[in-house]
Amino acid sequence: MAVTERPGFWLFVLMVVLVSPWAKAATLPEDNVDLLYHRYEGGGMTIDGPSVLVRKNVGAQWSVSGQYYVDSVSAASVDVLATASEYTEERTEVTAGVDYLYERSILSLGYTNSSENDYEANTVYFSVSQEFFGGMSTITLGYANGWDEVGQRGNDSFEEEADRRNYQFGLSQVVTANSLVGLDFEVVTDEGFLQNPYRQNRYLDGSDRGYGYQAERYPETRTSYSLAARALYYLPYRASIRAEYRYFSDTWGIDSHTYELAYVHALNPRWSLEGKARFYDQDQADFYSDLYAFENSQTHLARDKEMSSFSGITLGGGLVYEWKQTSLPGISRLQASLLVDWLDFDYDNFRDVTASGNFAPGEEPLYSFDAFVTRASLILEY
Repeated sequence: MAVTERPGFWLFVLMVVLVSPWAKAATLPEDNVDLLYHRYEGGGMTIDGPSVLVRKNVGAQWSVSGQYYVDSVSAASVDVLATASEYTEERTEVTAGVDYLYERSILSLGYTNSSENDYEANTVYFSVSQEFFGGMSTITLGYANGWDEVGQRGNDSFEEEADRRNYQFGLSQVVTANSLVGLDFEVVTDEGFLQNPYRQNRYLDGSDRGYGYQAERYPETRTSYSLAARALYYLPYRASIRAEYRYFSDTWGIDSHTYELAYVHALNPRWSLEGKARFYDQDQADFYSDLYAFENSQTHLARDKEMSSFSGITLGGGLVYEWKQTSLPGISRLQASLLVDWLDFDYDNFRDVTASGNFAPGEEPLYSFDAFVTRASLILEY
Protein backbone atom coordinates (compact mmCIF):
# COMPACT_ATOMS: atom_id res chain seq x y z
CA MET A 1 0.00 0.00 0.00
CA ALA A 2 1.58 3.23 -1.13
CA VAL A 3 2.23 6.41 0.77
CA THR A 4 -1.06 8.27 1.46
CA GLU A 5 -2.81 6.73 -1.54
CA ARG A 6 -4.95 3.68 -0.93
CA PRO A 7 -5.20 1.61 -4.15
CA GLY A 8 -8.83 0.55 -3.79
CA PHE A 9 -10.40 3.48 -5.67
CA TRP A 10 -8.11 3.16 -8.67
CA LEU A 11 -8.64 -0.61 -8.84
CA PHE A 12 -12.38 0.06 -8.68
CA VAL A 13 -12.07 2.45 -11.64
CA LEU A 14 -10.21 -0.16 -13.66
CA MET A 15 -12.55 -3.00 -12.73
CA VAL A 16 -15.61 -0.96 -13.66
CA VAL A 17 -14.34 -0.62 -17.20
CA LEU A 18 -13.00 -4.19 -17.46
CA VAL A 19 -15.69 -6.48 -16.00
CA SER A 20 -18.77 -7.69 -17.89
CA PRO A 21 -21.91 -7.57 -15.71
CA TRP A 22 -23.85 -10.46 -17.24
CA ALA A 23 -24.00 -13.87 -15.64
CA LYS A 24 -22.54 -16.88 -17.45
CA ALA A 25 -24.82 -19.37 -19.16
CA ALA A 26 -24.58 -23.06 -18.26
CA THR A 27 -21.81 -23.84 -20.75
CA LEU A 28 -18.11 -23.92 -20.02
CA PRO A 29 -16.03 -21.05 -21.40
CA GLU A 30 -14.04 -21.69 -24.55
CA ASP A 31 -10.35 -22.53 -24.32
CA ASN A 32 -8.60 -19.20 -24.69
CA VAL A 33 -5.62 -16.98 -24.01
CA ASP A 34 -6.52 -13.39 -23.08
CA LEU A 35 -3.79 -10.76 -23.22
CA LEU A 36 -4.47 -7.26 -21.88
CA TYR A 37 -2.54 -4.05 -21.39
CA HIS A 38 -4.20 -1.35 -19.27
CA ARG A 39 -3.13 2.20 -18.44
CA TYR A 40 -4.72 4.75 -16.10
CA GLU A 41 -3.37 8.29 -16.17
CA GLY A 42 -4.82 11.26 -14.31
CA GLY A 43 -4.94 13.15 -11.03
CA GLY A 44 -1.19 12.72 -10.57
CA MET A 45 -1.52 8.91 -10.79
CA THR A 46 -0.19 6.61 -13.49
CA ILE A 47 -1.12 2.92 -13.23
CA ASP A 48 -0.29 0.47 -15.98
CA GLY A 49 0.65 -3.12 -16.60
CA PRO A 50 -0.20 -6.36 -18.37
CA SER A 51 -2.66 -9.13 -17.64
CA VAL A 52 -2.51 -12.69 -18.97
CA LEU A 53 -5.41 -15.14 -18.61
CA VAL A 54 -5.23 -18.76 -19.80
CA ARG A 55 -8.24 -21.06 -19.71
CA LYS A 56 -8.39 -24.75 -20.67
CA ASN A 57 -11.23 -27.27 -20.63
CA VAL A 58 -10.48 -30.70 -19.19
CA GLY A 59 -13.01 -33.11 -20.58
CA ALA A 60 -16.64 -32.09 -21.03
CA GLN A 61 -17.30 -30.94 -17.46
CA TRP A 62 -14.20 -29.18 -16.15
CA SER A 63 -12.43 -25.93 -16.97
CA VAL A 64 -9.31 -24.58 -15.27
CA SER A 65 -7.91 -21.06 -15.50
CA GLY A 66 -5.00 -18.98 -14.31
CA GLN A 67 -4.39 -15.23 -14.46
CA TYR A 68 -1.37 -13.03 -13.81
CA TYR A 69 -1.96 -9.30 -13.41
CA VAL A 70 0.48 -6.44 -12.74
CA ASP A 71 -0.04 -2.82 -11.67
CA SER A 72 2.93 -0.47 -11.81
CA VAL A 73 2.05 2.70 -9.89
CA SER A 74 3.65 6.13 -10.05
CA ALA A 75 1.91 8.71 -7.88
CA ALA A 76 2.14 12.43 -7.28
CA SER A 77 -1.53 13.02 -6.47
CA VAL A 78 -2.88 15.90 -4.41
CA ASP A 79 -2.89 13.68 -1.29
CA VAL A 80 0.70 12.63 -1.81
CA LEU A 81 2.02 16.13 -2.51
CA ALA A 82 0.21 17.55 0.53
CA THR A 83 1.95 15.34 3.12
CA ALA A 84 4.65 13.26 1.40
CA SER A 85 6.63 12.88 -1.81
CA GLU A 86 6.08 11.11 -5.13
CA TYR A 87 6.48 7.35 -5.03
CA THR A 88 6.51 4.29 -7.27
CA GLU A 89 5.52 0.71 -6.48
CA GLU A 90 4.29 -2.49 -8.08
CA ARG A 91 1.39 -4.76 -7.27
CA THR A 92 1.15 -8.31 -8.60
CA GLU A 93 -1.97 -10.46 -8.56
CA VAL A 94 -2.27 -14.18 -9.25
CA THR A 95 -5.59 -16.02 -9.63
CA ALA A 96 -6.32 -19.72 -10.07
CA GLY A 97 -9.82 -21.02 -10.74
CA VAL A 98 -11.82 -24.07 -11.69
CA ASP A 99 -15.33 -24.41 -13.18
CA TYR A 100 -17.46 -27.56 -13.06
CA LEU A 101 -20.45 -28.08 -15.35
CA TYR A 102 -23.24 -30.32 -14.08
CA GLU A 103 -26.34 -30.46 -16.28
CA ARG A 104 -27.63 -26.84 -16.19
CA SER A 105 -25.37 -25.67 -13.36
CA ILE A 106 -21.85 -24.24 -13.21
CA LEU A 107 -19.90 -24.36 -9.96
CA SER A 108 -16.85 -22.10 -9.75
CA LEU A 109 -14.07 -22.04 -7.16
CA GLY A 110 -11.00 -19.82 -7.12
CA TYR A 111 -8.21 -18.21 -5.13
CA THR A 112 -6.55 -14.81 -5.62
CA ASN A 113 -3.39 -13.41 -4.05
CA SER A 114 -2.51 -9.74 -4.43
CA SER A 115 0.89 -8.61 -3.18
CA GLU A 116 2.75 -5.34 -2.81
CA ASN A 117 5.58 -4.25 -0.57
CA ASP A 118 3.38 -3.39 2.42
CA TYR A 119 0.02 -5.03 1.68
CA GLU A 120 -0.92 -8.68 1.17
CA ALA A 121 -4.47 -9.66 0.18
CA ASN A 122 -5.85 -13.19 -0.15
CA THR A 123 -9.33 -14.11 -1.37
CA VAL A 124 -11.17 -17.41 -1.83
CA TYR A 125 -14.38 -17.28 -3.84
CA PHE A 126 -17.15 -19.72 -4.72
CA SER A 127 -20.21 -19.34 -6.94
CA VAL A 128 -22.95 -21.48 -8.43
CA SER A 129 -24.98 -20.55 -11.50
CA GLN A 130 -28.18 -22.40 -12.40
CA GLU A 131 -30.33 -22.18 -15.54
CA PHE A 132 -34.12 -22.55 -15.39
CA PHE A 133 -37.00 -22.66 -17.87
CA GLY A 134 -34.97 -23.87 -20.81
CA GLY A 135 -32.16 -21.37 -20.31
CA MET A 136 -34.49 -18.37 -20.18
CA SER A 137 -33.59 -17.62 -16.54
CA THR A 138 -30.26 -17.84 -14.72
CA ILE A 139 -29.67 -17.45 -10.99
CA THR A 140 -26.17 -16.98 -9.58
CA LEU A 141 -25.13 -17.19 -5.93
CA GLY A 142 -21.63 -16.21 -4.86
CA TYR A 143 -19.49 -15.95 -1.73
CA ALA A 144 -15.96 -14.65 -1.22
CA ASN A 145 -13.81 -14.54 1.90
CA GLY A 146 -10.77 -12.28 2.04
CA TRP A 147 -8.05 -11.73 4.60
CA ASP A 148 -5.55 -8.88 4.28
CA GLU A 149 -2.27 -8.14 6.02
CA VAL A 150 -1.46 -4.43 6.29
CA GLY A 151 2.08 -3.16 6.81
CA GLN A 152 3.76 0.21 6.83
CA ARG A 153 6.87 1.14 4.93
CA GLY A 154 9.76 1.95 7.24
CA ASN A 155 8.00 0.52 10.31
CA ASP A 156 8.63 -3.21 10.68
CA SER A 157 6.66 -3.37 13.94
CA PHE A 158 3.43 -2.24 12.26
CA GLU A 159 1.16 -5.22 11.52
CA GLU A 160 -2.60 -4.99 11.09
CA GLU A 161 -5.27 -7.25 9.61
CA ALA A 162 -8.58 -6.88 7.79
CA ASP A 163 -11.20 -9.52 6.99
CA ARG A 164 -13.73 -9.21 4.20
CA ARG A 165 -16.80 -11.24 3.28
CA ASN A 166 -18.80 -10.82 0.10
CA TYR A 167 -22.26 -12.26 -0.63
CA GLN A 168 -23.79 -12.05 -4.11
CA PHE A 169 -27.11 -12.85 -5.71
CA GLY A 170 -27.72 -12.42 -9.44
CA LEU A 171 -30.68 -13.01 -11.72
CA SER A 172 -30.73 -12.70 -15.50
CA GLN A 173 -33.87 -13.18 -17.57
CA VAL A 174 -34.44 -13.46 -21.29
CA VAL A 175 -37.53 -11.31 -21.89
CA THR A 176 -37.83 -11.57 -25.68
CA ALA A 177 -35.67 -12.88 -28.49
CA ASN A 178 -33.93 -9.49 -28.54
CA SER A 179 -33.89 -8.41 -24.88
CA LEU A 180 -32.32 -9.47 -21.63
CA VAL A 181 -32.59 -8.02 -18.11
CA GLY A 182 -30.49 -8.62 -15.02
CA LEU A 183 -30.58 -7.88 -11.31
CA ASP A 184 -27.62 -8.17 -8.91
CA PHE A 185 -27.60 -7.75 -5.14
CA GLU A 186 -24.39 -7.70 -3.12
CA VAL A 187 -23.52 -7.43 0.59
CA VAL A 188 -19.95 -6.84 1.80
CA THR A 189 -18.85 -6.94 5.45
CA ASP A 190 -15.41 -5.63 6.45
CA GLU A 191 -13.74 -5.92 9.84
CA GLY A 192 -10.33 -4.90 11.14
CA PHE A 193 -7.90 -2.21 10.00
CA LEU A 194 -9.91 -0.53 7.23
CA GLN A 195 -7.88 2.64 6.71
CA ASN A 196 -4.63 3.62 5.04
CA PRO A 197 -1.76 3.77 7.57
CA TYR A 198 -0.18 6.69 5.71
CA ARG A 199 -3.17 8.94 5.18
CA GLN A 200 -3.72 12.02 7.34
CA ASN A 201 -6.49 14.52 8.02
CA ARG A 202 -6.03 18.20 8.81
CA TYR A 203 -7.32 20.43 11.60
CA LEU A 204 -7.11 24.09 12.59
CA ASP A 205 -4.17 24.71 14.95
CA GLY A 206 -3.39 28.44 14.95
CA SER A 207 0.04 28.00 13.34
CA ASP A 208 1.40 30.23 10.56
CA ARG A 209 -0.03 27.82 8.00
CA GLY A 210 -3.27 27.69 9.94
CA TYR A 211 -3.65 23.91 10.15
CA GLY A 212 -1.82 20.74 11.12
CA TYR A 213 -2.09 17.04 10.27
CA GLN A 214 -2.82 13.90 12.26
CA ALA A 215 -3.39 10.25 11.33
CA GLU A 216 -6.84 9.21 10.14
CA ARG A 217 -8.97 6.94 12.34
CA TYR A 218 -11.68 4.78 10.76
CA PRO A 219 -14.27 2.48 12.36
CA GLU A 220 -13.20 -1.16 12.55
CA THR A 221 -16.36 -2.50 10.92
CA ARG A 222 -18.21 -1.66 7.73
CA THR A 223 -21.17 -3.22 5.93
CA SER A 224 -22.14 -2.17 2.43
CA TYR A 225 -25.05 -3.03 0.16
CA SER A 226 -25.43 -2.58 -3.57
CA LEU A 227 -28.26 -3.26 -6.00
CA ALA A 228 -27.80 -3.11 -9.77
CA ALA A 229 -30.41 -3.41 -12.52
CA ARG A 230 -29.42 -3.88 -16.16
CA ALA A 231 -31.17 -4.23 -19.50
CA LEU A 232 -29.71 -5.29 -22.85
CA TYR A 233 -31.56 -4.92 -26.16
CA TYR A 234 -30.40 -6.18 -29.55
CA LEU A 235 -31.37 -3.81 -32.34
CA PRO A 236 -32.35 -5.15 -35.79
CA TYR A 237 -29.40 -3.53 -37.62
CA ARG A 238 -26.51 -5.45 -35.98
CA ALA A 239 -26.31 -3.28 -32.91
CA SER A 240 -27.14 -3.43 -29.21
CA ILE A 241 -27.84 -0.97 -26.41
CA ARG A 242 -27.33 -1.54 -22.69
CA ALA A 243 -28.62 0.49 -19.73
CA GLU A 244 -27.63 0.09 -16.09
CA TYR A 245 -28.43 1.64 -12.72
CA ARG A 246 -26.58 0.82 -9.48
CA TYR A 247 -27.33 1.95 -5.94
CA PHE A 248 -24.77 1.64 -3.13
CA SER A 249 -25.11 2.30 0.60
CA ASP A 250 -22.97 1.52 3.63
CA THR A 251 -22.94 1.88 7.41
CA TRP A 252 -20.42 4.74 7.15
CA GLY A 253 -23.11 6.98 5.67
CA ILE A 254 -22.04 6.79 2.04
CA ASP A 255 -24.79 6.56 -0.58
CA SER A 256 -24.06 6.54 -4.29
CA HIS A 257 -25.84 6.24 -7.62
CA THR A 258 -24.39 5.09 -10.94
CA TYR A 259 -26.12 5.46 -14.30
CA GLU A 260 -24.67 4.00 -17.50
CA LEU A 261 -25.69 3.75 -21.15
CA ALA A 262 -23.63 1.75 -23.68
CA TYR A 263 -23.96 1.13 -27.41
CA VAL A 264 -22.31 -1.40 -29.75
CA HIS A 265 -22.57 -1.09 -33.55
CA ALA A 266 -21.23 -3.65 -36.04
CA LEU A 267 -19.64 -1.98 -39.06
CA ASN A 268 -19.23 -5.29 -40.90
CA PRO A 269 -18.82 -8.97 -39.91
CA ARG A 270 -15.40 -8.28 -38.35
CA TRP A 271 -15.32 -4.67 -37.13
CA SER A 272 -17.53 -3.02 -34.52
CA LEU A 273 -17.66 0.29 -32.65
CA GLU A 274 -18.38 0.65 -28.93
CA GLY A 275 -19.38 3.71 -26.93
CA LYS A 276 -20.64 4.44 -23.43
CA ALA A 277 -21.51 7.21 -20.99
CA ARG A 278 -21.60 6.88 -17.21
CA PHE A 279 -22.53 9.27 -14.39
CA TYR A 280 -21.60 8.67 -10.73
CA ASP A 281 -22.71 10.63 -7.66
CA GLN A 282 -21.79 10.03 -4.01
CA ASP A 283 -22.51 11.47 -0.55
CA GLN A 284 -19.78 11.78 2.06
CA ALA A 285 -19.05 9.46 4.98
CA ASP A 286 -20.50 10.53 8.33
CA PHE A 287 -17.05 11.12 9.85
CA TYR A 288 -15.43 12.86 6.85
CA SER A 289 -14.23 16.46 6.94
CA ASP A 290 -11.82 18.43 4.80
CA LEU A 291 -10.84 20.54 7.84
CA TYR A 292 -11.61 19.67 11.48
CA ALA A 293 -12.06 22.38 14.11
CA PHE A 294 -9.25 21.04 16.32
CA GLU A 295 -7.06 17.99 16.89
CA ASN A 296 -8.89 14.81 17.94
CA SER A 297 -12.21 16.61 17.53
CA GLN A 298 -14.11 13.32 17.14
CA THR A 299 -13.64 9.57 17.51
CA HIS A 300 -13.34 8.79 13.79
CA LEU A 301 -11.50 11.08 11.39
CA ALA A 302 -11.14 10.88 7.60
CA ARG A 303 -9.95 13.21 4.86
CA ASP A 304 -9.66 10.64 2.08
CA LYS A 305 -11.24 12.40 -0.90
CA GLU A 306 -13.01 9.16 -1.86
CA MET A 307 -14.91 9.47 1.44
CA SER A 308 -16.10 12.96 0.49
CA SER A 309 -19.05 14.07 -1.59
CA PHE A 310 -18.21 14.03 -5.31
CA SER A 311 -19.47 13.17 -8.77
CA GLY A 312 -17.90 11.83 -11.93
CA ILE A 313 -18.59 11.46 -15.64
CA THR A 314 -17.13 8.78 -17.90
CA LEU A 315 -17.21 8.84 -21.69
CA GLY A 316 -15.66 5.94 -23.53
CA GLY A 317 -15.41 4.19 -26.85
CA GLY A 318 -13.25 2.12 -29.12
CA LEU A 319 -12.85 -0.42 -31.90
CA VAL A 320 -13.19 -4.21 -31.74
CA TYR A 321 -11.97 -6.63 -34.42
CA GLU A 322 -13.22 -10.24 -34.43
CA TRP A 323 -12.10 -13.02 -36.77
CA LYS A 324 -14.00 -16.31 -36.49
CA GLN A 325 -12.79 -19.59 -37.97
CA THR A 326 -9.40 -18.10 -38.69
CA SER A 327 -6.76 -19.61 -40.95
CA LEU A 328 -4.26 -19.35 -38.10
CA PRO A 329 -3.09 -22.83 -37.01
CA GLY A 330 -4.97 -24.00 -33.91
CA ILE A 331 -6.90 -20.71 -33.49
CA SER A 332 -10.70 -20.85 -33.94
CA ARG A 333 -11.39 -17.22 -33.01
CA LEU A 334 -9.38 -14.03 -32.63
CA GLN A 335 -10.56 -10.80 -31.07
CA ALA A 336 -8.56 -7.60 -30.71
CA SER A 337 -9.78 -4.35 -29.17
CA LEU A 338 -8.61 -0.86 -28.32
CA LEU A 339 -10.85 1.04 -25.88
CA VAL A 340 -10.35 4.44 -24.25
CA ASP A 341 -12.31 6.03 -21.40
CA TRP A 342 -12.19 9.66 -20.29
CA LEU A 343 -13.13 10.25 -16.64
CA ASP A 344 -13.85 13.60 -15.00
CA PHE A 345 -14.30 14.01 -11.21
CA ASP A 346 -15.52 17.05 -9.24
CA TYR A 347 -15.32 17.12 -5.43
CA ASP A 348 -17.89 19.08 -3.44
CA ASN A 349 -16.02 19.38 -0.13
CA PHE A 350 -12.41 18.31 -0.67
CA ARG A 351 -10.04 21.24 -1.19
CA ASP A 352 -6.72 21.37 -3.04
CA VAL A 353 -4.16 22.46 -0.43
CA THR A 354 -1.42 22.32 -3.11
CA ALA A 355 -3.06 25.08 -5.21
CA SER A 356 -0.85 28.13 -5.71
CA GLY A 357 -2.02 31.27 -3.92
CA ASN A 358 -2.42 32.65 -0.41
CA PHE A 359 -5.62 30.99 0.83
CA ALA A 360 -7.06 30.88 4.32
CA PRO A 361 -7.61 27.33 5.68
CA GLY A 362 -10.83 25.96 4.28
CA GLU A 363 -10.90 28.52 1.46
CA GLU A 364 -8.65 26.67 -1.00
CA PRO A 365 -10.14 25.78 -4.42
CA LEU A 366 -12.28 22.67 -4.56
CA TYR A 367 -10.41 19.77 -6.16
CA SER A 368 -11.20 18.27 -9.56
CA PHE A 369 -9.30 16.21 -12.09
CA ASP A 370 -9.70 14.15 -15.22
CA ALA A 371 -8.10 10.88 -16.31
CA PHE A 372 -7.78 8.49 -19.22
CA VAL A 373 -8.04 4.70 -19.09
CA THR A 374 -6.69 2.81 -22.11
CA ARG A 375 -7.14 -0.92 -22.69
CA ALA A 376 -5.64 -2.94 -25.51
CA SER A 377 -6.57 -6.64 -25.55
CA LEU A 378 -6.09 -9.74 -27.65
CA ILE A 379 -8.18 -12.91 -27.16
CA LEU A 380 -7.26 -16.16 -28.85
CA GLU A 381 -9.66 -19.11 -28.67
CA TYR A 382 -8.24 -22.51 -29.56
